Amino acid sequence: MKMLTVAALICTIMALTTADAPAKAKIQNDQTAETDLVKRAYGCSYGWKKIYGRCFRYVARPLRWAQAEKNCQAMGGNLASVHSYREYRSIQRLIVQRCHSYKEIWLGGHDGEEERAWLWSNGRRFKYRNWCRGEPNNSRGRQHCLTMNHTVRRCWDDDHCNKRKPSVCVKRRY
Repeated sequence: MKMLTVAALICTIMALTTADAPAKAKIQNDQTAETDLVKRAYGCSYGWKKIYGRCFRYVARPLRWAQAEKNCQAMGGNLASVHSYREYRSIQRLIVQRCHSYKEIWLGGHDGEEERAWLWSNGRRFKYRNWCRGEPNNSRGRQHCLTMNHTVRRCWDDDHCNKRKPSVCVKRRY
């Protein structure tokens, strides 16, 4: 008789635990939906900063250009494209806020497919330019990736893609 009681008690506990699981899952799904709604309402998820309607993120880890692009893609974006002077200055402020200096970093520009045919890795049109004097110069025929904050003028340079630098990623708002 004791065995039967224990077995019935275990079955009851299991039934109650299993019945409670969908309710907990629903609460968790509701909280996730609420969190996603908050992200959409305010713009960018944690670690990203809203600048002129897009979300930007400074990545301190020095990577080669292609590695930096893949890293941005893994976070749902691309290396940053820049479309105006105001946007460029805002990205510079983001870098200074994160590392307290005007670090030279990778942007998403490249001309690896055709020399002087600059493209953004996110597919946006390449219309704004902020090249340093004499740039892009494709030194030794091997500079195909765009870097910003070059020299004291803090302008653009084409550089060797295999150098390791921090980067800035961009993605659209939710």
